[in-house]
This record gives sequence, C-alpha cells and structure tokens, in this order.
Amino acid sequence: MNQLTFAEAEYNAKKRKTRREKFLEQMDTLIPWKQLERKIQRHYPKNGQGRHPYPLNVMLRVHCMQLFYNLSDPAMEDSLYEIESMRRFAGLSLSGSIPDETTILKFRHLLERYNLGEALFKEVNRHLDKQGLILKEGSIVDATIIEAPTSTKNENGERDPEMHQTKKGNEWHFGMKMHIGVDDTLGVVHTLTTTPANEHDITQLSELLHGEEGTVWGDAGYRGAEKRPDLKDVEVDWLISQRPGVRKTLRGIAARAEKAKAQVRAKVEHVFLKIKQQFGYAKVRYRGLAKNTNRLYVLAGFANLLTCKKFLLT
Repeated sequence: MNQLTFAEAEYNAKKRKTRREKFLEQMDTLIPWKQLERKIQRHYPKNGQGRHPYPLNVMLRVHCMQLFYNLSDPAMEDSLYEIESMRRFAGLSLSGSIPDETTILKFRHLLERYNLGEALFKEVNRHLDKQGLILKEGSIVDATIIEAPTSTKNENGERDPEMHQTKKGNEWHFGMKMHIGVDDTLGVVHTLTTTPANEHDITQLSELLHGEEGTVWGDAGYRGAEKRPDLKDVEVDWLISQRPGVRKTLRGIAARAEKAKAQVRAKVEHVFLKIKQQFGYAKVRYRGLAKNTNRLYVLAGFANLLTCKKFLLT
C-alpha cells in the first residue's frame, strides 16, 4: 500500500469540488472502461516485453484525460505531477511512479498503429445500443473544417500534403474535414469519415448513411444528393435545406418548413461544439489524416456519451 503524501492529505481535507473533479467523476461513470480495455488488451505489451508496462487501465485513463483537455505528451506528464484530481482519475500517486511523456506517446502510437480509435468508438456505440440509445429512423449529415498549421517552418519546408485549403464564405481555411452522420432523435454519431478540406461535403454522403434510415437531413451543400450515381438506389426522404438566397425569399408554410429543418439539423452542431470547443480540437495536433482521424473517433465516442448522459446516469 502506498504511503499517503502531503498533497493527498491536503486534497482529502479540502472543502469544495472543482469543475475538473466533477467532470472527471462524470466521465469515469459514463465510459465503459472494461469494454474498451478488452479492445486494446490483445495489442498491449505483456510483462517481459521490454520494461515493465503500466497497467492498461492506467494508461487508457491517462490517454482519455489527454484528449479531454487537448494536452501534449509533455503537458500530460506535467499535469499528472501537478494535479491531484487527474492522478486519482488515473489511479496514480506521487508516492509511486508517474508515466513519462515517452510512455504516454508510445501508448498513443499503439492506438494509432492498430486503428483502435475506430474500435473504441464502435464499442462505445455498442454500449449505447444495449441501453436502447442508438436510433436508426433518420440521419442528419454535416461536415466541419478542422484547421491545420499553414507554416512551412518544419524539417520538410512544406505544409502537410494531406491537408488542403478551401474557401468558405469570404475566408480561406487550410486543414481537413470531419464528416459525420448522427441520428435525428438524440444526435448520437453513428458514422464518421475524414477528407482534405477541399473535398465537397456531398462526396462522403454515401459513406455516412447506415442504410436503415428512412429520412436524411442535410444543409444546402447536399442538394442534388438523390441524383448522384452512388445514391440512386437509396430510398429515403431527402429533407435538404434550401440555399440561403432562396430561404430569404420564402414566406408562410415554406419558411416554417425550412425553420423546422434547421431545428432538427441543430443536433449535429452540438457534436461539433463538444469536439471543437469542449475538447478543444478545433485545430489538428498531428500531421496527416490517419492520426487525426484516430483521435476524432475517440472524441466522437466521448461526445456520444455526453449526449446520452441524462439517460446513462439515471
């Protein structure tokens, strides 16, 4: 049994819970830890393979905190030394050893090497499905741009070749796009793809449908979807918004119909809000699409858990 440190003793005596503590306690309850660990276990190094590894549950929790707060590997190590609530979430103590930034990096690389981000996302959705929270009557589709650094001050002297620039409105953006399909009742993400930022939203539409929906909702960027060769056999009601210029001219029933479409489509924006604002991933942290996609899958899983928290916590 580890000896109680002064930091832990003072922490036990404090009189108020911080927002970080409340959030970590909430996520500790929401995340199906055992199911996620089983997805990683077969790839995780066993005792005798190199230096003695930290327990899988510890490294998974450290990795999750890194994504909650969008921390670099060195910043995550520093946080484990500085913040008692984060150590407790991970099951660590100052009287024992703390994972260094290299250990944290290697765990992330392991998840990337075996594409485990997508596996964890699917496991979260399987967990939600068992609770009756995966609904398939209709899908909302949308995309958002994740910015990437435009600087060429790196060892290659060039921008990331897998990212691209695109114009949205009157502004140019450089980076990637995250395309998602969510259910039209709760707003749970069921499908995710990524592309360079210059890829048109509609090109990913066939990948975002699970095939069981009867209705598809989308913004004006998806107009003409029913005429595309890859969607000609899809039998759904296409509820696609009019273009902004047309919407301004509408009155009466037509205007109310467009407003109703926007109210349903708002659910997809809640996902982007969680990923880009709450988890801070409005700008890519890695080069290339693969690593960022792996991370976005896990963040989408977290977003789904937060979307369903009022049902899961009861």
